[in-house]
Amino acid sequence: MQRKFITSLGFLLFLNLLIKPFWLLGIDRSVQNVTGAEVYGDYFALFNFSFLFNILLDLGITNFNNRNIAQNRHLLSKHLSGIIMIRIFLAGLYLAISLISAYAIGYDEIQVKMLLVLMLNQILISFILYLRSNLAGLHLFKTDSVISVLDRTVMIAICAYLLWGRDGSSFEIEWFIWAQTAAYIITVIITLMLLMRKTDFLTLNWNPLFALMILKKSYPFAILILLMTFYNRVDSVMLERMLADGSEQAGIYAQAFRLLDASNMIAYLFAGLLLPIFSHMLKHKEDIRNMLKLSFTLIALPAITVVLMSWFYAQEIMDLLYHGHVESSVPVFSLLMTGFFAVSTTYIFGTLLTANGNLKQLNRMAAAGMLLNIGLNLLLIPLHKATGAAVASLITQFITAGIQVFLCMRIFNLRTDVPTMTRLVLFIVTAAIALYFSKFLTADWMLNLAAGLVVCTLISFILKLVDLKEIALILGKRDL
Repeated sequence: MQRKFITSLGFLLFLNLLIKPFWLLGIDRSVQNVTGAEVYGDYFALFNFSFLFNILLDLGITNFNNRNIAQNRHLLSKHLSGIIMIRIFLAGLYLAISLISAYAIGYDEIQVKMLLVLMLNQILISFILYLRSNLAGLHLFKTDSVISVLDRTVMIAICAYLLWGRDGSSFEIEWFIWAQTAAYIITVIITLMLLMRKTDFLTLNWNPLFALMILKKSYPFAILILLMTFYNRVDSVMLERMLADGSEQAGIYAQAFRLLDASNMIAYLFAGLLLPIFSHMLKHKEDIRNMLKLSFTLIALPAITVVLMSWFYAQEIMDLLYHGHVESSVPVFSLLMTGFFAVSTTYIFGTLLTANGNLKQLNRMAAAGMLLNIGLNLLLIPLHKATGAAVASLITQFITAGIQVFLCMRIFNLRTDVPTMTRLVLFIVTAAIALYFSKFLTADWMLNLAAGLVVCTLISFILKLVDLKEIALILGKRDL
């Protein structure tokens, strides 16, 4: 399983690092620079609002299905048709509740029209993730890896033409939204065609008893995702609604959030691979400790490096990426990126708890996280605006990550790996020193940053946090 994890992760990272950073830092960033902080801030707040109730599109079915198919692959053909019908019904429920909530908090007609298209996109995204969960459950990781970047690849092609391939400089935010819609539709069609080759799926069938059974098994996953979505996505919505200059502050928050979003996309890949792997290992009573250590180390090192980089080079990075509101974005960026280490930890330990079915404990944690985040936002946003929202996010992420690590230690009877933790602390200290002094090497900050990152990589090898011999040995083994 370790060999399969490393090879699949390598291919998945290669494709995503090739495509998704360019989408966020090339296309998405350019759209904000062209349209301005206020217009993009409106879009960003609406985009995050469309996320708040998107669990109604899924009700935990995707995570349940990923775990279930990994353990019972013969059920794919039986479940596919019935689950698609359930999701069609849930899409109607999501649209109704989201629209009622949008009118309740005072969105105007123009905002609601934009929100409708964003909600359609959420429906398509949710359907893609469900279809991909079947591919992951079958351990078709390479196929899933290609599908994971297909939508962004199509979006890049469309938006690149709209931004740079036409005469004139005008660009409407609505074009950006519709480009996403087109890309998601293409991805749904291709993914469904690939999956149908692996199943006996012929027609759609509505079976109320089957629907009730699936929803009963998946609802704990739904509650978890709903609660976590609120404390991860509500910040910009509260900024836009609570402040007189809310759209502008949401735009500033979006500038800082963009690199966190890009980093999260990469970290999320670990969870997508680990959920079916952990589920399979737990079912067959295999020891998960080596896999847990390997996956945490592989995600912790780049996460720590990214956090340190965001503190020592925040000003330079924001200056490079944006035309306006740079000074306001710098502290928000540093705070949000510090939380990336906590988010990365969650993707490992939270995934293990999910694979083990510890949804009750996770839901209590997520409920506490949601209440804490909303309370902190209500307190800090009026005082510190976007920076206050970033502080609220940082505190929430570290507390919830700590709870998940504690739960794993207790449930799986894990002991603290003192040698590894000592080496991690040494890595943090030495990497921080290296990146700090790298700022003074030359007049070119990009060259300085590159040199600092090289030194950080060498430190990880010297401390044997990354053991090339061990990885080579794992890659040389054949999975049973």
